[in-house]
Amino acid sequence: MKVEGTEVRCFDISEVDFDYISDSKGVIFGTPTYLADFSWQMKKFLDSGIKTELSGKLGAVFATENFVGGGADFALLTMIGHLLVKGMVVYSGGAGSGKPYTHFGAVCVKDGTEDQQERAVIFGERIGKKVMELFNTKI
Repeated sequence: MKVEGTEVRCFDISEVDFDYISDSKGVIFGTPTYLADFSWQMKKFLDSGIKTELSGKLGAVFATENFVGGGADFALLTMIGHLLVKGMVVYSGGAGSGKPYTHFGAVCVKDGTEDQQERAVIFGERIGKKVMELFNTKI
């Protein structure tokens, strides 16, 4: 991560460190896209698998899809709704942060092209900077 003062970790949904998330000020959730929706595993996790309070934390989302137009935007919007219900402050950078635009969150087709991967890194940096701006603390 290129944002000074942040610490970033990536977890598989089956190996989440809830103590780390509990201490974090920002959490980015990711999912593959299936039938223009997010995965059932992520749905189950958000519905009943969260073992820490998310309210007041900065939340963001990203998705992968198998082809352009695979429904990632809809999947992202659905996940955003879940984060709002959990009391998270949701941020994407949107068009206000300039190019590359991430209206709802970062999206990659499969593993992502080099450009898509770069946009995902920029998205993460924007989230990290917003956490530092809002909470002036480590993620």
